[in-house]
Amino acid sequence: MLKLSKILLPVDFSEQGAAAARYAGALTQHFRAGLTLLHVNPLIIPAIEIPREFSGPVDLGWVTALESRRRAELETFAEAEFRGVQVERVVVTGDPARKIVEYAHREESDLIVMPTHGYGPFRRFLLGSVTAKVLHDAECPVWTGAHLQETAHQRWSVMNHVLCAIDGGPQSETVLAWASNFAGEFNAKMVIVLAIPQFDPSDDLFDSEGFIRGVRVAEARIRCFLTKTGARGDVMVEEGEPAKVISELARRVSADLVVIGRSAAGGSGRLRANAYSIIRESPCPVVSV
Repeated sequence: MLKLSKILLPVDFSEQGAAAARYAGALTQHFRAGLTLLHVNPLIIPAIEIPREFSGPVDLGWVTALESRRRAELETFAEAEFRGVQVERVVVTGDPARKIVEYAHREESDLIVMPTHGYGPFRRFLLGSVTAKVLHDAECPVWTGAHLQETAHQRWSVMNHVLCAIDGGPQSETVLAWASNFAGEFNAKMVIVLAIPQFDPSDDLFDSEGFIRGVRVAEARIRCFLTKTGARGDVMVEEGEPAKVISELARRVSADLVVIGRSAAGGSGRLRANAYSIIRESPCPVVSV
């Protein structure tokens, strides 16, 4: 059983952020969780040369004033999405990504919900630097997506399909367990996919029989993970570049959520190489565990 007791929603008052708020509100209501709205004022002090005779303490009263103003704005932010929800509103100043991660760790948040913040006609190819850093450093799962504005209006709370993408590595069991528990909360159908390199008949290092054996080994490994976690779902091993395979399959099965993995905390390459591409190209929200 999945337990989400504390959900963290970083707020920057953007249109993309408002879409993330709709997801955060629905998740909070479903899990009867506590929700924290966190706004971080970026602390930017101009690098100017001050004559020695004018040196001394810098007046940062404007920081307090700005925090006070943002706190007032938080009071009315996305009110309709948070009716009946226990909400805490916090404003701090500093590096946004660092403050978000520090708060999530200190308060032991179970989930961070935030948009990718890609802008303009090439939005799907972008991943905002703040989101990228949070994905890299946060220990708890992060719910994000490049198309939150397009999907948040849907009644996603009637969750029908969860797509769990694994790579067969050590983290796969944890990812599969989280996806299975989330799907169980909504009585949703789960599909498990493992993307493998496309077979190239011109490659002398491989033959068709060896490729078929590799597919069967991959399927057997997935079923081993299913047995360990008690998860259930359709198993699919598909050829191709992971981000493309997963995005196309998500559309094919009308996935409401894609669940992927990250490296273990403290390891090198905290966010797996394909995760950025998967998040950018997925037609639905992505939770990285």
